[in-house]
Amino acid sequence: MSCPVQHGADGVPLIHAVPDDVQADRERLYRLGPVTRVELPGGVRAWATTHHEVSRATLTDTRFVKSVDHWADYQNGRIPEGWPLLGTIPLDNTNMLALDGAPHRRLRQLTASPFSARRVERLRPDIERITAAALDALEPRAGEPLDLKSEFTFKVPMSVIGELYGVAESEYSQLGEMYAKLFSGDMADGEHLQIYGALFQFFGEMVARKRAEPGDDFTTDLLNAGGDGDVEALSDAEITITLLSVVAAGHETTVNLLTNAVRALLAHPDQFALLDQGKVTWEAVIEEVLRYDPPNNLMMFRFATEDVEIGGQTIREGDAVLTHYGATSRDRAEFGEEPHPEVFDVTRTRGRHISFGYGPHICPGAPLSRLEARIVLPMLFERFPDLRLAVPDEELRVESALSVNSLSEFPVVLRP
Repeated sequence: MSCPVQHGADGVPLIHAVPDDVQADRERLYRLGPVTRVELPGGVRAWATTHHEVSRATLTDTRFVKSVDHWADYQNGRIPEGWPLLGTIPLDNTNMLALDGAPHRRLRQLTASPFSARRVERLRPDIERITAAALDALEPRAGEPLDLKSEFTFKVPMSVIGELYGVAESEYSQLGEMYAKLFSGDMADGEHLQIYGALFQFFGEMVARKRAEPGDDFTTDLLNAGGDGDVEALSDAEITITLLSVVAAGHETTVNLLTNAVRALLAHPDQFALLDQGKVTWEAVIEEVLRYDPPNNLMMFRFATEDVEIGGQTIREGDAVLTHYGATSRDRAEFGEEPHPEVFDVTRTRGRHISFGYGPHICPGAPLSRLEARIVLPMLFERFPDLRLAVPDEELRVESALSVNSLSEFPVVLRP
């Protein structure tokens, strides 16, 4: 059951934004939109956009920025000490995820080439090799229950990121463990800062190694980007933060896309049959999964630099604003009434989701995430066509992390 709607003294609905029932909560938030007040863990309040038109508008409106310098509650000391969600908010203004305007455009320009369609496509043989090796590793346990997330849908994207970055293969496990903890939603006070510091040190040391011994990888591309007179080259600190942030923003997204796609197909065999019969493409399946069960619940945070009237509400200067991807995916104005947005339908043609963001805030790793899904999912089902859940779907538990939409575990039997 979802948390009940509460109302503040001003009559604005307050929502506990970590739901017990994800799907029901998305619908409820959509109905409360297009802009609604939400209450986050720790009593922190923000606004959430829950309809497409308003979400797109705020994502392109320059009056909403990402720097915490403009968050009144943070600057005035009203955020609880050790608040766990601080780990999801970039506090360093050298971080691309905390920048807007010209500084943001500079970093996006310098990181665009490594994530271009051509560069990403070059990873196809590596993704195929990594996926095949991961599937081979599952073979000895194919007849018994295993956690597909920890054993496969987490490991493969981490190995791909390692290949892209030029991380030593022996360090994949260490890097994966740090990010798994970062996204677990189960951290003690201040622990997110410790993990963030450890990741900064990890990537800082890697940048130093790549500067001394360049390779054919994303890290070396960043070291060589800019500095030609038009755009200032990246500093080592900026590269370190960029590497850390791209994994934080992109890796978990791919993990959840893969996991959610398998879950949706197993829960909707009629839709899987359309794919099996060649009536729809994997591309169509992937886009519907991104809409129906987005890898991220929320885009956290942006802050109003002045009072803004939008969606029938007044967002005051200094207020925090979230984009609720799950609620926007239920928008009838965008996706129509038939098939209903609550329905998983791989033949859906109306509407375009914003699950990878929108405008200047679109995820730079989206092409890589889509490519991985197009390769990994067919290979998984070709190897294990009878893959089944090991527990009823209703027993699957969603992580308590606010921003990401992630299963804690995904128990399956590959060959029942």
